[in-house]
Amino acid sequence: MTARMTNPAILVPEALKALQALSASIQKSGLPARTLGLVEMRASQINGCGVCLDMHARQLRKDGESDERLFAVAAWRDTPYFTDAERAALALTEAVTRLSDRPNPVPDEIWNEAARHYDDAALASLILEIASINVWNRLNVTVKQVAGASW
Repeated sequence: MTARMTNPAILVPEALKALQALSASIQKSGLPARTLGLVEMRASQINGCGVCLDMHARQLRKDGESDERLFAVAAWRDTPYFTDAERAALALTEAVTRLSDRPNPVPDEIWNEAARHYDDAALASLILEIASINVWNRLNVTVKQVAGASW
């Protein structure tokens, strides 16, 4: 496999700095790192981004995440491995990642469940994380970035 080109964020250094700054601010938000990692994995699964899926699964595993949870992210609704808060974050991730798949992209039911588990600041950070991973997914998928390859 060969990438079509170098990742656009690498070719536009100011864009890379902006994306890294966004990520750093989200990391400081107080949301659990494991929740953020699960969000990154789920969006990357939906978008078919092998680079991000590989990277975030490895990071979660390094941080002590269990194989059961890593293997079950795509089937989070049908497994007992996730907390209610994580389930709310994963549902919101799916809705925001698939905005054009339904007439009401983020239904009140999904929003209200997320808002039940996260205050406004945490919810804002969660939404920013979902948007951020979707940006990275779209960059990597578009240029066919290869998982495991360094930029």
